[in-house]
Amino acid sequence: MNKKLKVLMLNGSPRENGNIAFAFHEMEQIFDENNVEYENILLGRNDIRGCIACETCRRINKCVFNDIVNELAEKFKAADGLVIGSPVYYGSANGTLMSALQRLFYSTDFDKSLKVGASIVSARRSGCTATFDELNKFFTLSNMPVASSQYWNNFYGQNPKNGKVDEEGRQVMRVLAANMVFLMKSILLGKEQSALPKTEERIWTNFTS
Repeated sequence: MNKKLKVLMLNGSPRENGNIAFAFHEMEQIFDENNVEYENILLGRNDIRGCIACETCRRINKCVFNDIVNELAEKFKAADGLVIGSPVYYGSANGTLMSALQRLFYSTDFDKSLKVGASIVSARRSGCTATFDELNKFFTLSNMPVASSQYWNNFYGQNPKNGKVDEEGRQVMRVLAANMVFLMKSILLGKEQSALPKTEERIWTNFTS
């Protein structure tokens, strides 16, 4: 197994040194130890508009709005894993991140099967599990295995000073990264030594017709 694994990390926080960045750093230590290449991109400060359902991407194979989302598409295509992180806003993920993810997943036609996904959520107090579930839906809709840890991937603190004392949260991130590395290595080995799962032609059901 000579291929070097790659992970794309998307930080939905507008804070460059916030708790999501701190949680990512815990994961990056494990990636470094395992010689996994990673790219960490701060999305929260970008001006990213939402999808307008124009369907142009079906014709030109990219989003009609030529911004950072189309840049992310190429990076995502080349990656073996995707990590997405968001602070909790009103019990939900950051709006900028959601706009980016919705357009990224919808406008790209490359096969995302068996790319490993992991989501991370940070909050002062509550809303983590709802946001965690929201982010994981991008993976489970795309045949992407979801990496888990020894607890939900939540990180607590109003600011990084608080987050640094969330020892359990920090450990959860390190275990998550280790499990993600194992999954990516196992999938790569499986691709090299055995057949991939058999695929079926996609069935679409419209309940109004």
